Amino acid sequence: MTSKSEEVRLYLSGGDWRPPSAAPYCYLLGLYLGDGCIGTSASHSPQLTLTLDAQYSKIIDAAAEAMQASMPEANVGTCRGAGMIKVYSSHPAWLEAFPQHGPGRKHTRVIELAGWQQALTHEYPQELVRGLIHSDGSRVTNRFQTKLPSGRVAEYSYVRYFFTNYSADIRRIFCDHCDLLGIRWTQSSFKNISIASRQSVTTLDSFIGPKC
Repeated sequence: MTSKSEEVRLYLSGGDWRPPSAAPYCYLLGLYLGDGCIGTSASHSPQLTLTLDAQYSKIIDAAAEAMQASMPEANVGTCRGAGMIKVYSSHPAWLEAFPQHGPGRKHTRVIELAGWQQALTHEYPQELVRGLIHSDGSRVTNRFQTKLPSGRVAEYSYVRYFFTNYSADIRRIFCDHCDLLGIRWTQSSFKNISIASRQSVTTLDSFIGPKC
């Protein structure tokens, strides 16, 4: 049986690295597309870093768990900054795990899923969408008033989700996977995808969970 470290060495020399657990990886991929980057650690090893809002402790824990599950032989650490927590892990195979890495901000370059990534996310679209919303999404309640013919002012409210990203490619990835889940979406501005249909909001609520 090939050990996990042997698998990594095989891939870096021309083998085929794949995550040992697909569902956590798809969630991690969503987080990476929103809040992740790959740099170089102090030991000069490729380092995956997610920069997350410090107030969302459960998302931080879920991110660390997904990172560990995706690269079990690598240590996962955290460090605190001003209002944020960085979750990080160093390993040469992160470069292969996220072929979207490159110089500059993601919205300034082409972002596409590799064939093997797309095969995984089509099998686990909920996990990818969850990661994308946990990184660059929000759930809000819209409230408004309207005057009825009787003269009475009625108040209404409804819940909607937003996904906000400057990269058209990442917005497309999000929308494509919403389509797989039967979730109706509209583009409300150049950077915002809005989901307001009651059934679609209910579908998202069933697997997104509170952003906390």
